[in-house]
Amino acid sequence: MRLLQLSDPHLVNRASALVRGKPALRLWHQALEEGLTLHPDLLLVSGDLCQDESWGGYQKLRDSLERLPDTVAVALLPGNHDHPALLRAALGRTAAVAPAELLVGNARVLLLSSHQAGACAGALGTAQLTWLQKRLTDPSQAGRPLLVALHHPPVAIGDPGMDAIGLKDAAALIAMLQPATDLRAVVFGHIHQHWQGVLPGRQDVILLGCPSTLASFQAVQPCPLNRPEHPGGRLLDIKEDGSVGTTLLRWG
Repeated sequence: MRLLQLSDPHLVNRASALVRGKPALRLWHQALEEGLTLHPDLLLVSGDLCQDESWGGYQKLRDSLERLPDTVAVALLPGNHDHPALLRAALGRTAAVAPAELLVGNARVLLLSSHQAGACAGALGTAQLTWLQKRLTDPSQAGRPLLVALHHPPVAIGDPGMDAIGLKDAAALIAMLQPATDLRAVVFGHIHQHWQGVLPGRQDVILLGCPSTLASFQAVQPCPLNRPEHPGGRLLDIKEDGSVGTTLLRWG
């Protein structure tokens, strides 16, 4: 299974508007065009979809996604710059919206919503953690490679500003994920930069932060492509043996 992760497009109602001084909609369309050349099975957009939380912004996202090939499944995560109810109303028939479980090819993807109303930091909450525990221990899915996706990083990345608005119940999430033997990777957005680490207590599980399609923040890790300021994304390949290949993407 091939997963294309794009993140933090920050679309708004007005098509020509600049967000953080950049043309958000044009850069989003460029990201889709670049990413689709890689023939993904699943497109994951990991939060901060609509900066102004407007119906028009979500409509623009929906219009772009409806032009995708039928062979590409779509998964969406609400971020802190999102309105989950509007997101689901506008795109619930077009895409899987977190919280949700997807089976794509040989892999399983669990989508989590870390949106917390009125806050930049994230939280999953008791009800969603209970749901996640049931999904993680589902015996009918044993042996299928598993990815978990959310907007906020579940660990500190080493940037004081971003770490202050991370995931509030990260410890509970990590404790729940550690025993999940089928877990291969946890992917997230929010940080507007590439980042890679491992799940505490599980050196075999990679943690992957994704660049933004809009604007980059100062990176805490060197960019392998020496282009940390460029928009980008990530490509993950879940192989038949369950191993994960990952490629950082940049374009300009």
